[in-house]
Amino acid sequence: MKKNNIYTVAALILVATLHSCSVSKDVTYPAAALPESFRGTEVAADDSSIASLPWSDFFVEDALRPLIENALQKNNQMQLALKNIEIAQLQWTKSKWANIPELQLGIQANSSRPSENSLTGTNLNMALSRNHIEDYSVNLGLSWEADIWGKIKNQKKGALAQYLQTEEAQKTIQTTLIAEVAKGYYNLLMLDYQLETAKKNAALNESTRSIIQWQFEAGQVTSLAVAQIESQKLNAEKLIPLFEQQIAIQENALSLLTGTFPTAIERSVGLPLLPYNSQLKTGLPTALVSNRPDVKQAELALSLSNAQVGMAKADFYPSLKIGASTGLNSFETSNWFTIPASLFGTIAGGITQPLLQGKTIKTKYKIALVEREKAVINFRESVLIAVSEVSNALVSIEKLNEQQQLLQNQVQTLEKAIGKANLLYQSGLVNYLEVISSQAQLLNSELELATSKRDLLAARVELYRSLGGGWQ
Repeated sequence: MKKNNIYTVAALILVATLHSCSVSKDVTYPAAALPESFRGTEVAADDSSIASLPWSDFFVEDALRPLIENALQKNNQMQLALKNIEIAQLQWTKSKWANIPELQLGIQANSSRPSENSLTGTNLNMALSRNHIEDYSVNLGLSWEADIWGKIKNQKKGALAQYLQTEEAQKTIQTTLIAEVAKGYYNLLMLDYQLETAKKNAALNESTRSIIQWQFEAGQVTSLAVAQIESQKLNAEKLIPLFEQQIAIQENALSLLTGTFPTAIERSVGLPLLPYNSQLKTGLPTALVSNRPDVKQAELALSLSNAQVGMAKADFYPSLKIGASTGLNSFETSNWFTIPASLFGTIAGGITQPLLQGKTIKTKYKIALVEREKAVINFRESVLIAVSEVSNALVSIEKLNEQQQLLQNQVQTLEKAIGKANLLYQSGLVNYLEVISSQAQLLNSELELATSKRDLLAARVELYRSLGGGWQ
């Protein structure tokens, strides 16, 4: 009889081995109909892209590099992302042991004293001439669930996808953080430039005010002229504390990104002399799938959802569990470890098939299918967003270059106009209004030029980030 049981269990193991298969097919990624080139560019001659550049090569400004390095080391969001990777890695390691048989060691000692008037007590007294019985046991138990339908295999796939997702999430945070630090630094340089522009314009207005005041005292102009130039001077001066406030706030924001308390931020050069990497190769749109960590994360989410479909479908089918136990058992310590008399052993196998849970399992499976469809849509959307962001950055760079050139010409023209207006005014050929108007236009144009330069630098950063640069 014992041999027949062993043969039965062996047969079950053989069936499990021969029929081991996965009920879910490997995920088929949706074909993204990517364009041959980004909007506004010709088809790239090669696949080289600034995305392959390390951030330390793309950002060449000396004071910016330490800021980015500090942010990567101390930023709290980066630290949390790294901890999430640690957790996911541990979960993945745990999943790799999911199909390993469980082995347990047990040691037990029992002593019971039945009632002398009970059947057990009477039999015990008659058989052993004692009123209590002891039982000592030490055993090794082995249990294993055969992965016939690939459920455990899909659990491993899902854990791996989750682990890789956390890595891509960390890369996404890193690329975004680098871009935010760079943009914040460029904004700080813009505010510095605008502050100096406001101070310079206020000094220019003060010089003009002195001339008009002297003419007023000489009776050559009215008090209206004095009031107008005074108003324009105050208009430039009120910008000074505004820019100083914005500079302090921007420095505090950069300090927060770098994981430090608010402090002054070092600058090496001003906005007009800022060096930058002029290389702007975009490569091919197809490279976004591998370069962009957020797109890769969406791709891994699709792998995870496919594994979850496999796990849900495996619930429809029976599970096979096999167990065995062996050890030493005796009711006396004196012969507890007497071999082979104290040896015992059991082996068992069983198949469990869900019967009444069909509706619940079917609903769970349908939900998993819908979640996979959502993952497909999210993947396609991530690709569309990536291509769109690159195209936006490219058109921004093109148009901001044009805008900056026009503003530069306007500033140069106004500087010449102010010089001529002052000479003509002192000669009595033009009135003070033309001088005041030229100075006001120059202030606005210089402020706009600073903003345009900042926006162009930010667009370059955005192109680098949108192509997937920054995590290498």
